[in-house]
Amino acid sequence: MFFASDNTSATAPEIMAAVAAANTGYAMPYGNDPIMDQVRARLRALFEAPEAAVYLVGTGTAANALSCAILTQPWGAIFCHRNAHIEEDECGAPEFYTGGAKLVLVDGAHAKMTPAALAQAIAFTGRSGVHNVQRGMVSLTNTTEHGTVYEPAEVRALCDVAKGYGLPVHMDGARFANAIAASGASPADMTWRAGVDVLSFGGTKNGCLGVEAVIIFDPAKAWEFELRRKRGGHLFSKHRFLSAQMLAYLEGDLWLRLAAQSNATAARLSAGILAVPGATLVHPTEANAVFASFPREGHRRAHAGGAAYYLWPFDQSLEGPGEVPLAARLVCSWSTTEADVEAFLNFIRG
Repeated sequence: MFFASDNTSATAPEIMAAVAAANTGYAMPYGNDPIMDQVRARLRALFEAPEAAVYLVGTGTAANALSCAILTQPWGAIFCHRNAHIEEDECGAPEFYTGGAKLVLVDGAHAKMTPAALAQAIAFTGRSGVHNVQRGMVSLTNTTEHGTVYEPAEVRALCDVAKGYGLPVHMDGARFANAIAASGASPADMTWRAGVDVLSFGGTKNGCLGVEAVIIFDPAKAWEFELRRKRGGHLFSKHRFLSAQMLAYLEGDLWLRLAAQSNATAARLSAGILAVPGATLVHPTEANAVFASFPREGHRRAHAGGAAYYLWPFDQSLEGPGEVPLAARLVCSWSTTEADVEAFLNFIRG
């Protein structure tokens, strides 16, 4: 009953086996290993983007922050949702790696920006010339921090607004696999065909040991990324162990199968919680995260039984009348089982 996050799960056995298999003999460092050649070819084929530049880093923070750094100047604005991951969970890394770019926060229900809200924010920025930060770039989180999914048409609508102002677009895809599994869209339709310039393609939250790909659809930005990755301390010497993870992740669409598993268990969990008297959803369950509110007594039983998850927001207390509802964030991983879900539901049902 471990629903704290999808990055708390074990590494998928296929990934561990690939890392072990790579641990023989010698390989050139810094991304010059032969496995990386296969990774690059596989990702270009998957995204139907034969000219795309492909790089690997060890963390989602590095993938996002370095991506932002090649898309905007230090005096630029990064337009993102108020609850975007780069705003809530990166400890200022985008600002640090860009040299000072400012996050400009855009509102919208369920952590999704609307074209109108984005257009208003962009139009308001830079109105006093040299006295303001300038319009820089747009960043979308898909799957969002509230577990919702931008469909390709929604991505395109937001990109159209950005492109109307001449701004590039980054997509934080730490849970990109879950968005694709949920929507059924092609990776190309969700990204460059909709107007996305750079994608952080996540692996760590979906069964990998620790690897993220940065896919740059405009290869003109590739050299700058290489320099920033090295300067920022994110160029791995024993790179083959990143490459081995990513190749295994792509093999046989493992990335998509693992995401489909976590989405399916989240759907089961969401439906089960809604069947509890007094329970409601805080946000729609569209991928692998469930944001739900249910009576405090159910929370107390679940915690006593060993369930791990976060109350949402964090500052809530289990103390108080048992019938009073509390909201929670529960995230399913590739390894969450139906038995985990049923055990949890039995506790909160009472």
